Amino acid sequence: MGTRKEGPAARAGADAPRRPANDGEEKRAGITRREVVLGVGGTVALFGIGAASKAFAGEAVLRPPGGQDEDDLLSKCLRCQKCTEACPREAIVPVGLEGGFLSMRTPTMDYHAGDCDYCADENGERPLCVAACPTGALKLSAIATRRSTVIGEPLLVKDWCLAYRLTHCRDCYNACPLDAIELDDAERPHIVWDNCNGCGECEHACKSMTAGTPVPGATHRAIIIVPVGQGGEVNA
Repeated sequence: MGTRKEGPAARAGADAPRRPANDGEEKRAGITRREVVLGVGGTVALFGIGAASKAFAGEAVLRPPGGQDEDDLLSKCLRCQKCTEACPREAIVPVGLEGGFLSMRTPTMDYHAGDCDYCADENGERPLCVAACPTGALKLSAIATRRSTVIGEPLLVKDWCLAYRLTHCRDCYNACPLDAIELDDAERPHIVWDNCNGCGECEHACKSMTAGTPVPGATHRAIIIVPVGQGGEVNA
């Protein structure tokens, strides 16, 4: 059987140089694909960072005087515990796991253990925790005062308050040094918000959930100090 002979035109077509690819088109296509990949990857990364940041950030915590700038405190704090050691009321403790990985071992307030009177008796209202901090993670301006330094604000749960059960308990009122609690005609406490600096003396004094006076359904004392923006007078 004979082989098929190709004509001059076919041979010319085979031997002719191929048209170069359009580099611009390939480049545009490549960039587009790359942008898609990077865009998808970036979105996934952002979701991952968002989820991780929640785990790392944890819950908002109360800071000692001078630690109200959260970003500044976290960037400067060495977790050295010198502020904890300096507190004469033992009200400063290290943050646990509930505060998130970023805050672990940084200082927070435990008003069950003590309260914060700005070291009034020990150092003339110049907090010893601030003086002990070696890095400035706790820092107060020259004009900062006990009243102007807002550590937190109170959360009063009326259903858990013994005074709202007409027991005439007034321990939080008696303990408050800043006239931030007033009593109504039935001797039940209410918050005077403009006077409160979150010193924790009301929480420390509260007898609800302590001293053999549990309240059914209560998960904490009737009045506690919480981060700014979370306070109020509420029912359970």
